[in-house]
Amino acid sequence: MAPPTDTGAGTGAGSGARTGVVPASRPRPRRGVSLRDAGPPIALVVVSGIFAVLSPDFRTLSNVQNVLDAAAVLAVVTCGISFVLMMGSIDLSAPGIMGASAITVALLVANNRNDNDLGLLGVGVAVLLAAALGCLSGLALVLLKVPSFMATLGVSAVGLGVATLLFAGVQPNITDTTVGGWAVERFAGLALLTWIALACVLVAWLVQRYTRLGRYAFAIGGAEEVLALSGVRVAPYKVAVFTMAGAFYGLAGVLVTSQLSAGLVQAGRGYDFSAITAAVVGGTLLTGGRGGILQSTVGVLLVTVLTNGLVQVGVSPYWQGGVQGLIVVAAVAAAVIPQRRRNQVTK
Repeated sequence: MAPPTDTGAGTGAGSGARTGVVPASRPRPRRGVSLRDAGPPIALVVVSGIFAVLSPDFRTLSNVQNVLDAAAVLAVVTCGISFVLMMGSIDLSAPGIMGASAITVALLVANNRNDNDLGLLGVGVAVLLAAALGCLSGLALVLLKVPSFMATLGVSAVGLGVATLLFAGVQPNITDTTVGGWAVERFAGLALLTWIALACVLVAWLVQRYTRLGRYAFAIGGAEEVLALSGVRVAPYKVAVFTMAGAFYGLAGVLVTSQLSAGLVQAGRGYDFSAITAAVVGGTLLTGGRGGILQSTVGVLLVTVLTNGLVQVGVSPYWQGGVQGLIVVAAVAAAVIPQRRRNQVTK
């Protein structure tokens, strides 16, 4: 008697039962947004709601406009530093680069120190100088193998030295109506510099989303060795990211000059810490490979709303730095703890 033949009718679950192999289930795509991604926007809404209840002045339209105007310069700085953080590096060069850019633009547009009146060309020169300083940070990182935080700290000192030499003991006050008008003239209720900051956020997001530089910045932060083994030259992209970050810092220095109507060596003081705070709070990890421009922008709004709200409810400004520090520690801990748990070995 011949053995029964398999006609294929028993395929599927029955076949898996006969062979002793359980077929793997098809992985289901993740839907929705994780709590870690949704946390900063939710926190922004909650904090805004709390301050709106505590202070009637906080929820006025004029105060909302003030918050957006106050966030403008920080948003531009954060655009630059976010790309560096996405690579897993640290950038502390913003204060020096902003100072050099601020003094440079103040001396190139119409001012009280000389007869220069280059207008927007002077702005372009200041941004190019800032980009060159950012490029110097990248070259020190990839060629000299200096850790990013030391390389950028040194470049910040170089920028402050350049700014001090150009300052020459006499503060340059600008009289240029174009640059000076950015902080005064308004469109749709917002200062022109706020619209410039929104344009910077849009450009940075487009670079992150649609260019090779943005994709490789993520890849470098996530798995640089794998990217290098795939044949990609990582070093030029690192230099390009630092150069782009320097350009953002330079434009931020120009915006500060517009706000103050003067060029100051300390125009960028404290913006490095504030930008890192905003980026981390928004969800851009210090270890790289996660976050982005939109997340960091939410962080900028959260930090600015918190600062504005504390003032509205009567908290002393001297406490604000301490509050920001606690927020950074809490945000980093919230981002690192899940990774540590995921990396634990179960035996």
